Amino acid sequence: MDKWVKYEYICQYFEWQEKELNIQEAKEELIRTVKVYTRKDETGQYKIPLIRQRPVFLIGAPGIGKTAIVEQAAKACHVGLVSYTMTHHTRQSAIGLPEIEKKTYQGRTYTVTDYTMSEIIASVYEKMEETGCKEGILFLDEINCVSETLAPAMLQFLQYKSFGNHKIPGGWVIVAAGNPPEYNKAVREFDLATMDRMRKIEIETDFEAWRSYAERYGIHGAILSYLDAKKDQFYCVENTADGLQFVTARGWEDLSEMLWSYEEMGEKAGESLIVQYLQREETAHDFALYLALYYKYKKEYDIAGILKGNAPKDTYRKLSGAPFDERINVVHHLTEKLETILKEAVQEDELTTTLYEILKKMKAPILEELKRQTSELIGEWRVERKRILKIKENANLIEEREARTERKIIQILQEYEEGLKKEAVHDPEESFAWIKRQFQEQVNRRKQKVQIGSQALEYGFSFIEEMFGLSQEMVIFVTALSKNYDAVRFISEFGCDAFFVYHRELLFSETRREVLKEIAKYQK
Repeated sequence: MDKWVKYEYICQYFEWQEKELNIQEAKEELIRTVKVYTRKDETGQYKIPLIRQRPVFLIGAPGIGKTAIVEQAAKACHVGLVSYTMTHHTRQSAIGLPEIEKKTYQGRTYTVTDYTMSEIIASVYEKMEETGCKEGILFLDEINCVSETLAPAMLQFLQYKSFGNHKIPGGWVIVAAGNPPEYNKAVREFDLATMDRMRKIEIETDFEAWRSYAERYGIHGAILSYLDAKKDQFYCVENTADGLQFVTARGWEDLSEMLWSYEEMGEKAGESLIVQYLQREETAHDFALYLALYYKYKKEYDIAGILKGNAPKDTYRKLSGAPFDERINVVHHLTEKLETILKEAVQEDELTTTLYEILKKMKAPILEELKRQTSELIGEWRVERKRILKIKENANLIEEREARTERKIIQILQEYEEGLKKEAVHDPEESFAWIKRQFQEQVNRRKQKVQIGSQALEYGFSFIEEMFGLSQEMVIFVTALSKNYDAVRFISEFGCDAFFVYHRELLFSETRREVLKEIAKYQK
């Protein structure tokens, strides 16, 4: 390699090392860290000894998702998680309470002060006993805001992985988090000796990284479409004459949950509710106005009808003369409704596939069992799956989506169990034949959901094409689908010719623009 090329490569490397990470990059770094720290050699010992495993220190503005990515990293690595907010702790709860013991040294007995086990360390052992997870993450939030009396013990823990005489078990990775001083007056600066024993990761606020997460976890469509148009409103912390005003990623996510709940109950969310989550009056007022329009367009345009291929005739007339923001709003409504339909189809497919794998494993034990009834066997399997699910949920080892599927599986097994008893089916072969008939109904439900999803995709593309052609509206529609987890899953599994045609066309157009841009540079 040419020495100047090598030099440029090294500079780029160190530039990357020093830059702030967005929330997604920080999560990926956490996952890599857990995997590296829990690697073992051929004798079963950790390749990096505990003393050399530097705690990870996440530092970033409040509400950007530090706690969330720690939880996600633990689930991704299938390890346990114990979380503590350090501002709630005293020196006694951290290092334990003093107790007097008698010890003999060189033939003489002395009374000495010892300490009970730290509440924090004890919680790690309790989690191990409760879940069976021998490895995990110990997450200490607001680490740089501890009380003055706790600070020395905290520094000792970060340096030596122990509170008093009790060390954290091997295989447990320490992750700490804190806010920069500008956001919290109680922040304590760590000294050089402590910082030299930690891995500091500075996290920046990044809307695009958060949006990828938001698509995956079902953040309300009004919030996503609003922030797509006004990215500068995603995160803000400022001191004003009226006091501290702020908007955070956490605020948007919690507001999303309330919006979904209000809609389910038929309630209307107004500015008085919104300002409780977006604690910046200008942003709350602006979003409240947008939300009112969002619901207005949703009511005026028959979104469900469009995706069923029977849009009212005046829809085309009204939309053709509508201003740009109204047209974009309708496109967002279409994608939101379509994504909901595709999510239902994907979840039905996941449920059917999981159930099929379970029944395949159950077939041999059912047919070979002559002494006990099939309903009894299914009951045992159901109870065991329920027990394992509870352990996973307590250990934070399972995503809510996966847990919902598992709960549905447990419910179906219970229905099989009760159905076999009610029908008084005892013969093993007859029992399994009865189960196959019930499973076929599930297959039919899956087929119906997939068919509805495919038709909705087809009608959605037909409407956008007829209404707007290859325009900005089509770009927004295709881009939204390509970023949505369930839409991508559905299309990759069941196909959609229109999506591939327009996605390829948009990629070509984008490439062409980039090439023309490069040519223009050299023509100057």
